[in-house]
Amino acid sequence: MHSEVGFTVRHLGLSKVRGRFNRFDATVAVGDDLSTTTIEANVELASVDTNNEDRDNHLRSTDFFGVEANPLMTFRSTSIEAERIVGDLTINGTTRSVEFDFEFHGVATDAYEMTRAGFSASGQITRSQFGIDFNAPLGMDGMLIGDKVNIELEIQLVEAP
Repeated sequence: MHSEVGFTVRHLGLSKVRGRFNRFDATVAVGDDLSTTTIEANVELASVDTNNEDRDNHLRSTDFFGVEANPLMTFRSTSIEAERIVGDLTINGTTRSVEFDFEFHGVATDAYEMTRAGFSASGQITRSQFGIDFNAPLGMDGMLIGDKVNIELEIQLVEAP
């Protein structure tokens, strides 16, 4: 696979925890131009991977994603421009409009004659706006986990036959 859905979040206000989701899919309906192109994506929340099994299991629990009741995070674009994608992101049954910076890298044909397109996107969400508000206070008005989550996407799409 040549794609990644990754995230970072502050821990103790000192460093960032990095993670990714290992199972996801996306469909792009290419229009005549970007304004008529649409993107739909689904991310399996149970596939969260921060390289720490205990933390990953906690993220799957009702303190965070509650994957039993809400197995998917979904994104549906509402507007695509040259350097920006806006869409509806749904996590834990809550939908919010989010914006991602967008960079299209082009189209190429691989060694198997498959047409591929690549792009990068990045943005930030506030997890408490999606009902993910688990935290623990620390001294000096700090919190265990940051509320802002940075999302980074590196995506390579393959044209459907």
